[in-house]
Amino acid sequence: MSKEDMVKEAVEEAKARAAEETKAPEDGAGAAADAVEAAAGEEETKAPEDAADTAVDGEDAGAGTEESGETEEAAQAEGGDSKEEKKKLFGKKNKKDKKDEKIEELTDRLTRQMAEFDNFRKRTEKEKSQMYEIGAKDIIEKILPVVDNFERGLGSMSDEDKATPFAEGMEKIYKQLMTTLEGIGVKPIEAVGQEFNPDFHNAVMHEENEEAGENIITEEFQKGYLYHDSVVRHSMVKVAN
Repeated sequence: MSKEDMVKEAVEEAKARAAEETKAPEDGAGAAADAVEAAAGEEETKAPEDAADTAVDGEDAGAGTEESGETEEAAQAEGGDSKEEKKKLFGKKNKKDKKDEKIEELTDRLTRQMAEFDNFRKRTEKEKSQMYEIGAKDIIEKILPVVDNFERGLGSMSDEDKATPFAEGMEKIYKQLMTTLEGIGVKPIEAVGQEFNPDFHNAVMHEENEEAGENIITEEFQKGYLYHDSVVRHSMVKVAN
């Protein structure tokens, strides 16, 4: 039985009861019937409204479920993007291109070769300087006996011979030779009156001489010479004890 039939049956029963009650006037029975009918109408009106509200609530719930689903999908998408970005930032770096590796290798090789060439140039310059110094000392050492002969010859001349043009010419040649040697860095070692120094002097004789002092050079037999502060020939000297 439907709800409408039940309402109608209730209305009929109410009317029957109202008719049976003799004490109550007919107006009262009609009013009661009208009240019952109004209540039934309200229930009928309320039922469709409740159904409509239920349908609306269902639609709202469905919409909410769809919206939550979309939100979850968006969150997952954002989470995936952030994971990819983190992988890019904190993940392993991509391997270098072979061309870049080759360029770095060639650059390193060139840098090493330039450093080796610079070291080679410095060593070569040092060796050249040493070879030049050795060669110059060898030539100077061969010239020094000529200087010694000039000095011996000029020293053995008498005062009358020194006044002759020949002696004057020889003396000028000697001075020119010494000036040339001095110009290339050759200078004689000081000996007489200086304290004996084995780095510059070669003691070939000793004598007892209280006036000169201990370890003082009193006589020079052969001059010594320096070339740029390097000894070419030691001085042969006599030293006082």
